[in-house]
Amino acid sequence: MRWRLWGSVALALLLCVAFLRFCVRFLPADAPSKERERHAPVGPGPLLVPVEGVPPSALTDTFSQSRAAGARRHDAIDILAPRGTAVLAASDGPVEKIFWSEAGGRTLYQRSPDGRLSFYYAHLDGYAPGLREGAMLKRGQRIATVGSTGNADPSAPHLHFAVHVMAKGDPWHGGRAVNPWPLLTAR
Repeated sequence: MRWRLWGSVALALLLCVAFLRFCVRFLPADAPSKERERHAPVGPGPLLVPVEGVPPSALTDTFSQSRAAGARRHDAIDILAPRGTAVLAASDGPVEKIFWSEAGGRTLYQRSPDGRLSFYYAHLDGYAPGLREGAMLKRGQRIATVGSTGNADPSAPHLHFAVHVMAKGDPWHGGRAVNPWPLLTAR
C-alpha cells in the first residue's frame, strides 16, 4: 500500500516537471525584447507575434489541445504575458469587429487586407485609445493590452490568438481555423 502511494506521488511529480519543461516558459520581466526577431517577417503571412516583447521562439503550439473537458479543440494559441503588455496587430488590415463574449471576454476581430484571413484576439484587458470598427491597422500597431477577461484564469493573463481562413461572404465570426503557430514561427 505504501509503495503504491509513493509511486503515485512520484508519477504526479514527474508529470508536473514535464508540464513545466514542455508547456511553460518563464521570462524575467526585464528580459530584452529582441526587437529584430519580434519585427522580422515570419511565415507565409507574414504574421508578427502579436504580443510585445515575445519572440517566436517563446511560443508554444496549443492549437490541438482540448478545452472544456475534451468537448472542443482549442483552435488557437495562448501567448502568456503580464497583464497590460501591449497587444500588436499581427498584420495589416481593418478592424472588423470589437466584441464582448462570455468565453473570450474583450475581443477584437481583424481581417487581412485581401479578406482571406481573420485574426481573433481575445481575453484583452483594454483597447488602444480611439480604436474602432473599420479602422485600418498597420502590422505592429498597438491595438490592446493582455488580460484575462471572459473565461480566462485571472492568475494567468494571456492573449488567445486565432487565425481563420475566410470564404467570400463569411461573417466576422466565420471561417475555418488554421494553426497560427507555424505562421508566427516560420515552422
